[in-house]
Amino acid sequence: MFTGIIEELGRVESLQSRPAGARLEMGCHQVLSDLQQGASVAVNGACLTAVDIRSNSFSADIAPETLRLTNLGDLRAGSLVNLERALSPSGRLGGHLVQGHIDGTGEFLALEPLGEGDWWLKVRIPRELDRYIVLKGSLAIDGISLTVAELDGDVLSVAIIPHTYRSTALHTRRPGDRMNLECDILAKYVGKLLGPWRASAPRLTLENLRELGY
Repeated sequence: MFTGIIEELGRVESLQSRPAGARLEMGCHQVLSDLQQGASVAVNGACLTAVDIRSNSFSADIAPETLRLTNLGDLRAGSLVNLERALSPSGRLGGHLVQGHIDGTGEFLALEPLGEGDWWLKVRIPRELDRYIVLKGSLAIDGISLTVAELDGDVLSVAIIPHTYRSTALHTRRPGDRMNLECDILAKYVGKLLGPWRASAPRLTLENLRELGY
């Protein structure tokens, strides 16, 4: 479990393709302070298992499904990635509950300056995730806990404060880049529970309302 508060910007050392998936090596420092073999680390929001931990890097194996659903396969040597260790039971939940299970990818459209170091991020979201995203709701984008500030069709916008701009890889993104999206787990559970009801509920019409006394 994670919070969406990025701890460190890592740098990709290598991404090696394998018969099934790939192995990603990341150079970093802060997240290595207490990292143990087999521990979970969110890389651009995707929960990966740390292996081959060294003095200035660690590696993680990426399953084919993860490569398909995330932007990790787009990385190259030198790419910057957002890193966060798993939440400690004694830690503060500064963002929102993030599982590290990516639901899909959105398309980076723009990062527009607002002045005073603030920015306006625009991302096009896939249709299948639209039902889980609401105005003022929480959303993890590349592992960053953000609040949806505007929804316009299939485009969402969020405000980026100076600290987030400096401390994450957002400033390296270019139009067309894929961004990892993880919707709020509560929204997904509610969607699951309401699914059967939505499928069987009668269509609301003027005649229905009259019959109900409206």
